[in-house]
Parts: sequence; structure tokens; C-alpha cells
Amino acid sequence: MSARLSLCLRSSLAVFFLLLLPPAACAGPNDRGYWGDSATISPGWRRLGDAALKAIKDPFTWAPAAGAAVLQIGNIDNNIARWANRHTPVFGSRAGAADASDMLDEANLALYLATGLAAPVAESDNWVWTKARGFAVGAGAIFAAAGTTGELKQITHRERPVGQGKQSFPSGHATLAGATDRLAAENLFYYNLPAGVRVASDAGLAGLALMTGWARVEAGKHHPADVLAGAALGNFFAVFANEAFLRPELGNNVALNVGPYRDGWEFYFSFAF
Repeated sequence: MSARLSLCLRSSLAVFFLLLLPPAACAGPNDRGYWGDSATISPGWRRLGDAALKAIKDPFTWAPAAGAAVLQIGNIDNNIARWANRHTPVFGSRAGAADASDMLDEANLALYLATGLAAPVAESDNWVWTKARGFAVGAGAIFAAAGTTGELKQITHRERPVGQGKQSFPSGHATLAGATDRLAAENLFYYNLPAGVRVASDAGLAGLALMTGWARVEAGKHHPADVLAGAALGNFFAVFANEAFLRPELGNNVALNVGPYRDGWEFYFSFAF
């Protein structure tokens, strides 16, 4: 990667951080409450089913999945991959694109962690315990997405565009980007952000995921369909995890929670009416 491009990418990410984090200082609870406060390990079968259905119906799941399928018509997928490998229009070289994809995935993960750490916590809650619960849900989504991607690589055994092994479908980098960027976007719903800031942050996160995937194509590591399928997988598990295990279950009036208290543990029961 050229020094100019590297500086441009790092500067863009730094600006994104600066735009994102200041609102967190005055962020407060909204209709979702506090991030991590409602995390559960026993959501129930009905909620799991509803979460899976919502994740499948999410546009960032079905749209890239449909796009990956459409690219199989004729030889579109291979033609785009060959063109990108030959011209590398964005990153300048295959090596530069490979380096950029690694850096972008690290940035995607950092943004998820930053939005989770900066999310508001109720004064009555234990900060460490609340954050641990929230990040446990995110880690579960990331590992489930990565595990599914690994299994699909073994099943499909698709050769990479430039013959670097048969681990092309789906893209692991795109899966991680799809998961972490959607998790970060979900985290931002716990902030009281102006509509314009929310739209800008969502667009920025989507752009990072798109750039990560395209970098893998220019690097000769994946076909376009590989990165679209990976992005769909990552988004699916991020939405599913948030809906099933993290987001408050609206309409559920009774709740039983557990948390650390002094030298032991505290169980508390709540009833809303």
C-alpha cells in the first residue's frame, strides 16, 4: 500500500472516531435502555426464532446474499475478479490491497469495541459486569460467524482467483467486517444521536465494510461473490445476537437478573406495568 493511501485511510478512520465519540460523553438511555444491561443467556425459543427471522429479513443479509447468487450467472464473478486483480484501481497493487484489508478489519473491530466501551451505563450498574455481558454477546456473534465461514470454506472448496488455495468462499475478512460493523451500528442505537449523525455513522460503517470486501477482491484472495456472502453471514449473526441476547425484549413485563454485589452476587426481580 502506498504511504499516501495508508495515511488517507488512517486519517479517515481517525476523523470517524472524533465524530463518533464526543456524543457518547453526553449519551443517555433511550428506548433500548443501557447497552449490556439486558443481556441474557436464556432468551427462550420464541425469541430465538424471531431473532433468526429478523436477521434473515434484514436488507444487509439478503441483499448481498442475493447479489452473490446473481454473480454466478454466466461468468460475471470471475470476470470482475480478473479485472480487479489486473487493474487494482483503488489500492494500486495486490500487496497493497491485502495490507489494506488487514488494516480495515482491525479498524472495524476497534470501532465495535469503541462504541461498546463508550455506550452509557446506568449509575446503579456495575460498569465492568455490564460491559462484559455486552461484549460476550458480540464475541459470540463474531465467533459463530467465523466458525460458519470456516465450515463453508471446507464444504465449497472454491479456488481463489489467482490460485492461492481452495479457501475462497466465503471471505473471512468480509465476514468479520460484516459482523463488527453491524455490531457497531447496533451499539449506536443506545446513544441519543441526532438523525444526521446516525445516518452518517451508518453510512461510514457500511463504507468500511464495502472497502474491506473490495480490498480482498483486488488482492486476488476472493471473488466478489465470496465477499458478498461473507458480509451477509457476518450481518446475519450480528443482528441475530443483538435481537436474541442483547436487546431488551419489549413487551416482556417480568425480568429476573443477576449481577455482582459487594463480595457476592445479587439476584433481583423486576415487574413493569
